[in-house]
Amino acid sequence: MNNANLSDRDLSVLWHPCTQMKDHENFPIIPIKTAQGVWLEDFDGNRYLDAISSWWVNLFGHTNPVINAALKDQLDTLEHTIFAGFTHESAIQLAEKLVEITPPGLNRCFYADNGSAAVEVALKMSFHYWRNLGKTHKTKFITLENSYHGETLGALAVGNVALYKATYAPLLMDVITVPSPDCYYCELGESWADYSTRRFALMEQILAEHADSVCAVIIEPLVQCAGNMRMYDAVYLKLLREACDKYAVHLIADEIAVGFGRTGTLFACEQAAITPDFMCLSKGLTGGYLPLSAVLTTDNIYQAFYDDYTKLTAFLHSHSYTGNALACRAGLATMTIFQQQNIIEKNHQLAKVMGIVATRFHAHPQVAEVRQTGMILAIELVKNKLTREPYPWQERRGLKVYRYALSKGVLLRPLGNVIYFMPPYVITEAELEWLADIAWQAIQHAVRD
Repeated sequence: MNNANLSDRDLSVLWHPCTQMKDHENFPIIPIKTAQGVWLEDFDGNRYLDAISSWWVNLFGHTNPVINAALKDQLDTLEHTIFAGFTHESAIQLAEKLVEITPPGLNRCFYADNGSAAVEVALKMSFHYWRNLGKTHKTKFITLENSYHGETLGALAVGNVALYKATYAPLLMDVITVPSPDCYYCELGESWADYSTRRFALMEQILAEHADSVCAVIIEPLVQCAGNMRMYDAVYLKLLREACDKYAVHLIADEIAVGFGRTGTLFACEQAAITPDFMCLSKGLTGGYLPLSAVLTTDNIYQAFYDDYTKLTAFLHSHSYTGNALACRAGLATMTIFQQQNIIEKNHQLAKVMGIVATRFHAHPQVAEVRQTGMILAIELVKNKLTREPYPWQERRGLKVYRYALSKGVLLRPLGNVIYFMPPYVITEAELEWLADIAWQAIQHAVRD
């Protein structure tokens, strides 16, 4: 068995996500045979440093011994059971742990299968809550420009990245879009906090005008990940929480990508000391092992659905694999690693090193900005550094970075012309230095005319 054989077999039957399959006529699929820590290995013996945590899900390395052992134990007792009318210990324990570690007041946990499903749950819960209270005029959602919340239709509707959304626009519900606090557009000398505060005035204005018809505001706290890893200050979250309370609108925090330590705290909302009405979690929830998501919400929202069956207030949303025992057990093992290995404090040192190894990129003539929030670092390539004129997307400079880095043993998957590091937390300082070296070489290769 080798790469070429498996790649040919793959292309004869499979359709891959976020991929123009025609690209693989001259750039083969890479079949992975084994993985350990931050390293992936293919069938020809080539190794690749997983600098993007396999799409942001892997926290503690591939084939992590703690998670492996937990799954093997769970597999011998219960793999899955219906979650309507039944329960099991792993689901209960994980929900108890999530209630314990999320911001205060999030006391109810609803499981789903993936990030998009979690967003769908939160949107429907918010709408249904207001309906149960007799406020049937509340039907709208407010979202930020450049946001991304998933690709099922409800989640896609409240996102704002045209690449994913534009094609399906006729199928989507109308939403209210507010300009982003994205600090890429700060004035010279203006702090992130000042800019985010200034931009909040636009959100305040929309809330004042539309609160009576709005169910919720949905945001990605601190980092708009699929939106080119654009970042903003935590003051925006604090102001938004206050405004949502003032105007009786729910706040949905989509922490699917930024949760579980990515931003320097366990959850990004902690940096503003706020509790959202709904918190959506997935990706790192199981350490990158199995699909699982959770929506955390308040007792107040839960009670609005709690009544006699004949009142028809129940939340009738379900997934066949809700509360899957194996996924919940992987989640428990992931939470155990956080608790026992002092991960957040260790990440502070890793994030510091990440910033240091990326210092050279600030002066690069084709880099407009190097930005970082915790364990997420982004390098934005532009055609003109002074004016920040972007490269035309048709030139696919990011793809050139991707292909060159792979040839040198690093998995980088840029977002357009934005190269980012979001590695597993088990990466070493030496590996970070090497990653930066390869990224530099890849950028030099990609910006050659």
